Amino acid sequence: MKLYFTRHGKTEWNKEMRFQGREGDSPLLPESYKEIEKLGTHLKNISFEAIYSSPMVRASKTAEGICEQLTNCPEIIYSDALKELGLGELEGTKIIDSREKYAKEMWALRNDPSQYSSEKFQGEVYQDMLERSTNIVKQAIEEAEQGPILFVSHGVTLGACIQTLIGTPLVDLRRQGGLTNNSLSIVDYTNGKFTLELWNDGSYLNK
Repeated sequence: MKLYFTRHGKTEWNKEMRFQGREGDSPLLPESYKEIEKLGTHLKNISFEAIYSSPMVRASKTAEGICEQLTNCPEIIYSDALKELGLGELEGTKIIDSREKYAKEMWALRNDPSQYSSEKFQGEVYQDMLERSTNIVKQAIEEAEQGPILFVSHGVTLGACIQTLIGTPLVDLRRQGGLTNNSLSIVDYTNGKFTLELWNDGSYLNK
C-alpha cells in the first residue's frame, strides 16, 4: 500500500518566521494556492482511497486545493491526530525571540528530539505527538482496502511521523532534515513493514 504525505502550503506566519504549532494558525499566502494546484496536478491521476488531513486551516485548505485537481477525490477525513506539535506559549511568537531564551530546546527540536523538552513554555510532549500521528496512519491502513492514502499535515509532525514509521530512532529523526511546504514524501507499506520511497520532493513545483 502506498502512503503519500504532504506538508501544507506556506503561510503568513511561515513568511514572518513565527511559530504556528497546534493551536496557532495563519492564512496561506496567495502564492501558495498556485503551488497547491501544481501538487494536485502532479497527483491528478492517482485514485486515492482516502485522504486524511489536519483540521487546521493551513492544512485543510491545502487538502481541499489538492482535491480540486484530482480526477477522483474521496471525502476528506479531518483528524486532530494530524495537527502540528503543540508549542504552548511560543505559538504566534517570532522564532528569533526564542533562540536565546530557549536555546537548548530549539536546538533539540531541530537536531535531536530525544533531548527536547517543552516544559518551560507549556508545549506538547514530543512523544505524545509521535503516538497520535503514527496511530492515525496505522488506523487509516487498517480501514483501507488497498490504498493509496494521502495525508496532509505539518512540518514537525509529518517529518517525525514518517521517520518513526520507517524505524528511525528518536535521536535521529531529524537526520534527513525537515519538510518544505507542499513537498511530497511516499512510504510503501507491505507485510507490516514501512519503507521510505521518496522524501521531501518538490520538483513538480518548478514546472
